[in-house]
Amino acid sequence: MIIEELTMPEFEAGLNRTRTVLIPFGSVEQHGSHLPLSTDTLEAYEAGKKAALRIPLFVAPPVHYGNCRSTSCHPGTISISTTTLKMLFKDIVRSLRKCGIRNFVALSGHAGGAHLMALQDAGEELIAEFSDIEVAVISEYILACDEGASLIETRGDAHAGEIETSRILHSHPHLVKGTARCEFPSFPAGILVRDKRRYWPGGVWGDPGKATAEKGALLEDLVVRKLIELIQILEQVPS
Repeated sequence: MIIEELTMPEFEAGLNRTRTVLIPFGSVEQHGSHLPLSTDTLEAYEAGKKAALRIPLFVAPPVHYGNCRSTSCHPGTISISTTTLKMLFKDIVRSLRKCGIRNFVALSGHAGGAHLMALQDAGEELIAEFSDIEVAVISEYILACDEGASLIETRGDAHAGEIETSRILHSHPHLVKGTARCEFPSFPAGILVRDKRRYWPGGVWGDPGKATAEKGALLEDLVVRKLIELIQILEQVPS
């Protein structure tokens, strides 16, 4: 059930089928010269919508903005603070709880460390605040990294490379503008640099040239299957 498409009575009726919601978190972030700035959001939202076709599930409108550090100097990246991200998540959960939702899954298409930690911190604060809810915070990368390794040729592929280009070639092929060269950034260990683009000029972490729509379909299906497994576990947690 896609919340943005529901009427008030449809939402209310949906509570008889499930009390679980998936909240997709993404980013507005550079993804090389060939992928859209909304790549992370598109991936998470698409996985949520596909999961909702297989199990009873509310899917909230995606949160398009995230905390982006390593890409903050690249054109097009719009980053929000971790404080803002935490408050967005907490406010959305508090509001949906008033509507009757009890299980909350934050699925992030963006895998930035500070971004994910902010969502995890917010989740911990929420389960301390409310004893009648359950919360899961997970990234697409964590869901698929083990079983998906055999599908990917590029070792260390992480951002706008083989994985993400394959995903968007499958789900939104009209948004892929050609390809980009293979690239791996080389940030100096331990040093906080101001000009991050100097160490990562193309904005790619991997090899887009090895991407195919067929790989993207397999990766998306894997994410959806693992997501459903997580939701089923969450719904069985004793209250």
